[in-house]
Amino acid sequence: MPEPTKKEDEEEASPPGALPPEWSVGESPSGEDQDKQTANNQLSTLFVEKPQGGTVKVGGNITFIAKVKAEDLLRKPTIKWFKGKWMDLASKAGKHLQLKETFERHSRVYTFEMQIIQAKENYAGNYRCEVTYKDKFDSCSFDLEVHESTGTTPNIDIRSAFKRSGEGQEDAGELDFSGLLKRREVKQQEEEPEIDVWELLKNAKPSEYEKIAFQYGITDLRGMLKRLKRMRRVEKKSAAFAKILDPAYQVDKGGRVRFAVELADPKLEVKWYKNGQEIRPSTKYIFEHKGCERIMFINNCVLTDDSEYYVTAGDEKCSTELFVREPPVIVTKQLEDTKAYCGDRVELECEVSEDDAHVKWFKNGEEIIPSPRSRHYIKVEGKKHILVIEEATKADTAEYSVMTTGGQSSAKLTIDLKPLKILTPLTDQTVNLGKEICLKCEISENLSGKWTKNGLPIQETDRLKIVHRGRIHKVVIANALVEDEGDYVFAPDAYSVTLPAKVHVIDPPKIILDGLDADNTVTVIAGNKLRLEIPISGEPPPKAIWSRADKAIMEGGSRIRTENYPDSTTLVIDVAEKDDSGVYHINLKNEAGEAHAAITIKVVDVPDPPVAPNVTHVGDEWCIMNWDPPLYDGGSPILGYFIERKKKQSSRWMRLNFDLCKETTFEPKNMIEGVAYEVRIFAVNAIGLSKPSMPSKPFVPLAIISSSSVSFISEAVTTDTTVTMKWRPPDQIGAAGLDGYVLEYCFEGTDNWIVANTELIEKTKFTITGLPTDARIFVRVKAVNAAGASEPKYYSQPILVKEIVEAPKIRIPRHLKQTYIRRVGEAINLVIPFQGKPRPEVTWKKDGAPIDKNQINIRNSETDTIIFIRKAERSHSGKYDLQVKVEKYMETASIDIQVVDRPGPPQVVKIDDVWGENVALSWTPPKDDGNTAITGYTIQKADKKSMEWFTVIEHYHRTSATITELVVGNEYYFRVFAENMCGLSEDATMTKESAVIAKDGKIYKNPVYEDFNFTEAPMFTQPLVNTYAIAGYNATLNCSVRGNPKPKITWMKNKVVIVDDPRYRMFSNQGVCTLEIRKPSPYDGGTYSCKAVNDLGAMEIECKLEVKGGLSFCRLLLQGVPPSVIDSYLRELHSSNPEEY
Repeated sequence: MPEPTKKEDEEEASPPGALPPEWSVGESPSGEDQDKQTANNQLSTLFVEKPQGGTVKVGGNITFIAKVKAEDLLRKPTIKWFKGKWMDLASKAGKHLQLKETFERHSRVYTFEMQIIQAKENYAGNYRCEVTYKDKFDSCSFDLEVHESTGTTPNIDIRSAFKRSGEGQEDAGELDFSGLLKRREVKQQEEEPEIDVWELLKNAKPSEYEKIAFQYGITDLRGMLKRLKRMRRVEKKSAAFAKILDPAYQVDKGGRVRFAVELADPKLEVKWYKNGQEIRPSTKYIFEHKGCERIMFINNCVLTDDSEYYVTAGDEKCSTELFVREPPVIVTKQLEDTKAYCGDRVELECEVSEDDAHVKWFKNGEEIIPSPRSRHYIKVEGKKHILVIEEATKADTAEYSVMTTGGQSSAKLTIDLKPLKILTPLTDQTVNLGKEICLKCEISENLSGKWTKNGLPIQETDRLKIVHRGRIHKVVIANALVEDEGDYVFAPDAYSVTLPAKVHVIDPPKIILDGLDADNTVTVIAGNKLRLEIPISGEPPPKAIWSRADKAIMEGGSRIRTENYPDSTTLVIDVAEKDDSGVYHINLKNEAGEAHAAITIKVVDVPDPPVAPNVTHVGDEWCIMNWDPPLYDGGSPILGYFIERKKKQSSRWMRLNFDLCKETTFEPKNMIEGVAYEVRIFAVNAIGLSKPSMPSKPFVPLAIISSSSVSFISEAVTTDTTVTMKWRPPDQIGAAGLDGYVLEYCFEGTDNWIVANTELIEKTKFTITGLPTDARIFVRVKAVNAAGASEPKYYSQPILVKEIVEAPKIRIPRHLKQTYIRRVGEAINLVIPFQGKPRPEVTWKKDGAPIDKNQINIRNSETDTIIFIRKAERSHSGKYDLQVKVEKYMETASIDIQVVDRPGPPQVVKIDDVWGENVALSWTPPKDDGNTAITGYTIQKADKKSMEWFTVIEHYHRTSATITELVVGNEYYFRVFAENMCGLSEDATMTKESAVIAKDGKIYKNPVYEDFNFTEAPMFTQPLVNTYAIAGYNATLNCSVRGNPKPKITWMKNKVVIVDDPRYRMFSNQGVCTLEIRKPSPYDGGTYSCKAVNDLGAMEIECKLEVKGGLSFCRLLLQGVPPSVIDSYLRELHSSNPEEY
């Protein structure tokens, strides 16, 4: 056989589980595909994970995933899937294509999936995914390859009966013959002649390879198929070997095998190898040389000898494989039919002819392969083989069989169910978003089961875990999402019992203010439109309410309104105004909770004009002016001021500074002495220039007033805290005039003069307030004009601030001079002012006893006293005495407070008499009148059948009444409510007996009505009126008529009936009759009449129509009017107006 090539060696060195190359399911991506993948991996603006290209077999499924980060997105992005350039796959969704999207709230990632189900060859091609959000866009492309698996049957010369046992080797093969054993009949093994298995494999179908391999002891099916492939290769001529080794050798366990090669040159050195290791001569390995023939014997073959061997001669080598076949193993003790119950431990036992023999177990013809977590495991005790089934279930009922290389046996296992009890049922749960969901139940048996959600099976994920521990079954969902909400059902296997539970996922609302400033302030320029969109979250979607100053802002508002969406709420102000500034509150609410936030909206504008400036000092040609900043700076800091001045008689203002004045004081210069001036201010902020302030008072640059002309008159008038001073005005004021006076004082022993009046006073009298008692002060006054203040004029001596005792006096408000009435539960807050100096002592008493301050709050000040009761009770009623005392003087007053409540029900209500349709009732007044007089009673009745109450009398003042107009044959109950100024009593007193209104046997006779006669002769309800028409323009005549039967209408002109004349159109609709004359001419003028006729009579009305704008004979003739008609028309005109014709 020719030497294997390097490629063949690489194929032989493939891992044990690898498939032959002709069975390959795909190839690595080409260079072009790798370039596409590299392009898709570049940075994108929206994608955080792009879909990658993939390969799938025909009939298989594949899923492509794209993820988009939503941290900066206020709404869900839009995604589209395309095949090729233009084919939108959204319209192709169905059996073979499914599109899915999910949103992870905690990580804020949108996940979009496209799943292709049962792929076909024509699904292959280039795909594209596009995602858009507002002005952002991102896309990526990927490829899908669809392959079809193909298998070929090797057409090679197969040697017979070789087997490989990988015992003790790393590349040992594994058996997998479960698909070939489908309920085979167990037959007794018979002696068969030697069969060439290679010939069988050569002529068999590929699907029968495993069946033949197991039947004839071939355990290395992969190696066999590799050998079949290798045998198809073309043999190459060898220069070192005249005859090479056979492709494969077979020997029975314990036998002897002979390997022989023939060399082309006997001088070549030969070496033998097993699995790459050189073989040395021994009792097991014997080497012989016969001329050019080199021979190796292997004695007493065991399973470890099953390997690959090769021999080298010079630089060449040839290889072969040795297969060691074991003797057939037969079943000596057959399996027995067994019955058990669910949950029991079941053992199926058999014995074979060899110790530790290889045995396969089958269930309904399918091989049983135990795993570490499987309930099935196999015990081997010498020749005894036992299949153990732990915690048997009904699904274990089947026909079990055991198979060896020399025989097989089968038996039936029957598992019956035990009655199932539900120890702990599932319970409904309401879980906050992000919390753990745990659905737990316990049943009486250790059974597996299936979990479903909304009728669909639940699959385990990283977040969702299904736990089964003994009889306890749990579903644990970490970080609950909205998608986890639904109806969950657990169904134990083999039982028709189901355990349902409902899961409701809620999420407290959240307000996302990440896009705002740290202090949540939004600034808008006045006059502009504000649209403030705030992202929100919550499940179920929360209801958003905007408010300002405890007043809600409606969605349907005009200028200020709100717009609400599931994931955001928006405040819209169409034209922002100054008054819109303030704090706006957002309140979110759903069943999971509430969320609150406050946003400050600042509307900025040009500042308000400053107040009129004050000129504090004047000189010969200068002055000093100051001013206060504007009350409203426009929402933006004041940057500075512009100052303008003008002469009082002029209208032309002149700006004094071209650089902003940062201070609120300024000194204009270069003015003309003796001329009156005015100044004004402009405030400037970042928005712009304000309107000018009001002009200052006119001022004249002159010298200040002399203080020698000012003098005090009379003595100072003092009180406990005030001093009143009077003085004379100056004798000479001067041209600048006098603006006012400033009065100052200082305490004796100090030099700190205090200004008593904050503003200039024009009067020559002023009272200094807020002085301490018994203090001594010095007083001085200054005269002020536009040039400034004069030198001060001092009072001749210090003034003593002397206390004056004033007797107390209480001023009771008018509404408290009568009884003060309040209802139970209302607040009582009474303020009683009083006078008296020094501060009076105030004492309150209730009904002659001191007031309990735990129930009634009293607060006293220098000028009033307040009595406050948060919730009035009837026990607070009574007479309250107030005493105000100043030294030996005392004043008293009294206040009557009455706390009232709703009355109790009347004590007894009884029926005194029943006659005809009347019932006489009487009752006794209630025991509890609510601390006020009973003002009336309300009486209700109820039919015994329906017991629905109806009011018959309200505000009734007596304790007896007669109820009339009752329905004959009915039975009635009555009840009475008491009423006072607080309203009706909470309960009513009902009569114990009922009143039966007996029937008196009267027979009702239906009245007889005569049929009304609706017939009527014709009558015009709206007559015709005389009309003027313009020649050439359509004219209409209208009237209305009624009559029954419907009258027939006839129109006439000059007593001639109008019939089939195309120049006239007649209409009649709902009694309104209309005659339309198309483009009339003077010929159409005349008397028109309308006549209505029916069976009861006839009526006719008429009117005159005059058409202005006549036509000549020629024009009438040109218009197609017959000459005879024209002649008649002209003759008629001549007879009517002979002077004109």
